[in-house]
Amino acid sequence: MASNTREVAIRSGVDPEAEPSVDWGWHQNFTKGLPIAAGLTGVVLLLFLIGHPASWTEILYMAIPAVFCLVGAVVYPIYKRRSWRH
Repeated sequence: MASNTREVAIRSGVDPEAEPSVDWGWHQNFTKGLPIAAGLTGVVLLLFLIGHPASWTEILYMAIPAVFCLVGAVVYPIYKRRSWRH
């Protein structure tokens, strides 16, 4: 039967904050992989423009998200590095 508590269940007997994955970024968030994925997505979207774009709509639907991805890939690590919370 399911309980209504909000406590985190530790199944392996190891504290989640002490796991080895904490050091390389797979724990609780995707801090290192997110900018890499955004950068690769931006580059792939720009590579789709090579060839013969059919219309300006096609160009805009690839270039604008590519720019957002590439800017986000640069800004996100800087934003996460700064201490915005006091």
